[in-house]
Amino acid sequence: MNAVIIAIAVMLILSLLRINVVLSLVLGAFAGGLTSGMGISKTVETFTEGLGAGATIALSYGLLGGFAIAISKTGIPELMIASILKLLNKNGASNKQGLVKALIFFLIFAMAVFSQNLIPIHIAFIPLLIPPILKILNMLEVDRRIISTIIAVGLVGTYSFVPSGFGSIFQEIIATQVTKAGMEVSVSDVPIAMAIPVLGMLIGLVVALFFYRKPRRYEEAGVETSPLELKVSKRVIISTIIALIAALYTQITTDSMIVGAFAGITIMYVTGALKWREADEVLTDGMRMMSFIGFVMIAANGFASVINATGDIDSLINSSLSILEGNTSLAVLVMLIIGLIVTMGIGSSFATIPIIATLFVPLSVELGLSPLAIMCLIGTAGALGDAGSPASDTTLGPTAGLNVDGQHNHIWDTCVPTFIFVNIPLIIFGWIACVFFL
Repeated sequence: MNAVIIAIAVMLILSLLRINVVLSLVLGAFAGGLTSGMGISKTVETFTEGLGAGATIALSYGLLGGFAIAISKTGIPELMIASILKLLNKNGASNKQGLVKALIFFLIFAMAVFSQNLIPIHIAFIPLLIPPILKILNMLEVDRRIISTIIAVGLVGTYSFVPSGFGSIFQEIIATQVTKAGMEVSVSDVPIAMAIPVLGMLIGLVVALFFYRKPRRYEEAGVETSPLELKVSKRVIISTIIALIAALYTQITTDSMIVGAFAGITIMYVTGALKWREADEVLTDGMRMMSFIGFVMIAANGFASVINATGDIDSLINSSLSILEGNTSLAVLVMLIIGLIVTMGIGSSFATIPIIATLFVPLSVELGLSPLAIMCLIGTAGALGDAGSPASDTTLGPTAGLNVDGQHNHIWDTCVPTFIFVNIPLIIFGWIACVFFL
């Protein structure tokens, strides 16, 4: 039995049974370690050593959550939402609901796209944007599963295709790893290779919009606030804008979400947008909101450490391809599925590519694949699973934003929809693209 498959299967099955994701990751890691023959002590040691890699991410998201709550305390998000609610509550405004819904969908998708390049903050925009608009989404009876799908396509599709920001990093990893494995390629060709798979994701999003079009009702939480009661001074608005710009600039220049969030929070207090006595409450509330992501990321790094230590990823690839006897199209499909399995377990498409490229590239050359087909194979196999994985920030981010009122389940409302409408189209169109580029 392959330890990688056992570990990931245990983790996914437990998650689907609504067992806590952190506990599922721990049990999955131990199942994989013991299956591989590592023993309990070695598995514990390997898992523990891997935990530290997630500490930085956990602290980053905790501070970003604090920054998001700090902004929400100013009343600016509520003022924006109140203006839209006032429009919706007007007589005869029912015919405008479709337009408002479309605008919200476009805004969320645009922010997901821009978070990868123009404003490279990745999922940090989610706690700033999503919680304030939940009231509007509830009024419009929008199924939150479509929101998680929109965000996933915006994130994964952008870094897979657009060669800037996080996309530049992802595509550079593809070109570098493919070249290291023996096939000389240019990073400028990666967007061409990934165009068809990304088209598949967009088609999957359109299908999801149709599938989740029926109204879904959520309970209203919190105190109703009249738009007339909301007043925000110009000083607070200016201070908040300065804090946002400073946080973004600092994050870009230092390449640290921790420093960026700290800069934004500090400026809000120094300028008086928030009072110092509120600091403890704001940071505590923010960290509580993002703590789920932090714990899952820490556990996921331990899980990935055990997966890599088993050494069974290589045997999984070799044993899977050895039975195909040179059937190129089936071999491509099998490699895509292996990429899906590995990424679902590790939770990071960026980390998956170096793992699979070492073996996939020589096998692809032996099968006679062209450079474009190989880049498409590696890129698609790496991106597969990012949406749908319980341990991926592509799913954890939307859940953190959509579940602030406790009505959005991480597995069934984020992971399962994104797996169906992002991963399945991606694997189909990725397979078609690889065969097309042969």
